[in-house]
Amino acid sequence: MNRSKALLLAGVLAAGTVVAGAGTGTAAADPCAGSGPLPYTCAQPGDLIDVTLGELHPTQAVLGFDQVFYKLGRYGSDRDEAAGDVNKRFDDWCETNGQEEAASAGPKARLDDPSSFSCTVPLGQETPETIAPMKTAVVGPGGKLYLTDGHHTLTSFLEGPDGSTRMHIRLRVTDNFSSLTAPAFWQRMTAEKKVWLRDENNRPLGVDQLPDRLGITHFRDDPYRSLVYFTRDIGYEVPDGATEFLEFSWGSWLRGEHDASAYDLTAPGPYLDLVKRASKSMAALDADAVVDDGKTAAQLGRIDEWNGGKKETGGEFAKLGRPLSDPKPGKLAEALDYKARVLPVPACTTTVTGPRNGPLVVSAGVTCLDKAAQRGPVVVRAGAALVVTGSTLDGPLQADRATEVHLCGSRVNGPVVVTRSSGPVRIGGPGCTANTMNGPVVVR
Repeated sequence: MNRSKALLLAGVLAAGTVVAGAGTGTAAADPCAGSGPLPYTCAQPGDLIDVTLGELHPTQAVLGFDQVFYKLGRYGSDRDEAAGDVNKRFDDWCETNGQEEAASAGPKARLDDPSSFSCTVPLGQETPETIAPMKTAVVGPGGKLYLTDGHHTLTSFLEGPDGSTRMHIRLRVTDNFSSLTAPAFWQRMTAEKKVWLRDENNRPLGVDQLPDRLGITHFRDDPYRSLVYFTRDIGYEVPDGATEFLEFSWGSWLRGEHDASAYDLTAPGPYLDLVKRASKSMAALDADAVVDDGKTAAQLGRIDEWNGGKKETGGEFAKLGRPLSDPKPGKLAEALDYKARVLPVPACTTTVTGPRNGPLVVSAGVTCLDKAAQRGPVVVRAGAALVVTGSTLDGPLQADRATEVHLCGSRVNGPVVVTRSSGPVRIGGPGCTANTMNGPVVVR
């Protein structure tokens, strides 16, 4: 058995094990010395490792939600099957796993059961061409895995019809920095541009503000990142050897050129108009024009001719704008169709973060628990609203005649009872990362 296959097997058998004491200010002892090395800490650049989505740590705090919504709309549709094809999510999984595309997927096939479908390239027969599209990760202190490419794709898998944190996928290791202390690790990641420390408004972030896990609830939405996705092959092409976070560099530049807030990004006409204007400005750049962080338009894949030299009625731009009623709808229509199903969240009047002990009574306004650890019962009074995202509630939650209740990407250790709400109640659903509910849930 060669080293890559041995590491792949080790990752399956012992995923999630970490090196005790790493990241505490002193370098960890060499875990590869002697017998029985732990998974991931011994992975070398180029190795393919089997992981679960729940093990991965993001290296960016923002996503283009509309890009994820397109994937989720497509994954949840049956139009691929109706046309005699397999659902796109199986093609995407096979490509991400280094196995080209789906060969077959029966009516009961699920992504979380790879034995229920097949890919055109069997395991062990990968080629450089099939490995190239795989997503990448860096091994950090304690053997933790930091995702450096694929946040949108893997979030789409996680939020999809058969997604969960237990889903398996393979990643290609680009670097092993597991021997570094935590401060040295982040210094190295920053120096080598393997982390994107800007928020949805292009303002700087600290590494402590990165999400600790995948799931759309844990990210911020950057409309310019979605805009760049829709301009692909119209205003730019992904170049060979593209660096991490290429699309964010384009997004940073577009933010200074186009005001996305001036367009209705829930309607296909205005959205398509913004894509046209943005992509034309990208294609019009000189090849050596600096776009972002010293990178030129040519380095970032600026296209030679807008829309491949075709008119608006042809090429990729025409495909993008196809309506949902078309036999092959465009990405934009599918994204907006899914987006319309996502319940809006009310603006917070009070925000709770971090640990909080004792009962919490919400008597007025909108109280938001954002990455909070609430230890004690929560009561929502009539006319008040509660929004809980990426948090933990240790205790019961009771809401009677509340205006709204939203629970996304959170863990509740106790019963949940929501009665006579005058507005929407969202416990999971479109655009909301699944919750972990350790207790009965009653909504009436």
